[in-house]
Amino acid sequence: MDDERWEPGMVVLDRQAVVERPVGARQGTVRRGDEALPPSLRGLPPRSVPEVTPTPLQKHFVLLSAPALVAGAIAITALELGAGLGSPLVKLCVLIAAPLLFVTTLDATVRIWRSAWAWMPVNRGRGLFRLAWVLVSLVFLALIIAATVLVLGA
Repeated sequence: MDDERWEPGMVVLDRQAVVERPVGARQGTVRRGDEALPPSLRGLPPRSVPEVTPTPLQKHFVLLSAPALVAGAIAITALELGAGLGSPLVKLCVLIAAPLLFVTTLDATVRIWRSAWAWMPVNRGRGLFRLAWVLVSLVFLALIIAATVLVLGA
């Protein structure tokens, strides 16, 4: 067990082995790997695509996102109560939250990118939908940078 959070008695949730499925199998046929599915799902397109390689920050995503959330809530509350963008409290919150938010969003963007290309051979529509979210994530990354520059420059 390579997870430092694991303790004796806990259920082990390891990654499942990747099952290769032929693309475009006919409806009603049992494909390799479909034997474990209930009869109502056999022969249907897959509902998920396995993640083969996790991103570097996947285990730490929540631990990095929580301080960014708290710092953001404090900064927004301060702004709502009348503090300006140049307020030391707002600047401190942005200095703490912006890098964390940027790195976690970048990590999520990598996951979405990988997911998009994993879906392309299985379901092109789902793959293109995920590519649209990659664009949204890139815009959000640019907004994080712009907001940080705006606040720190005030």
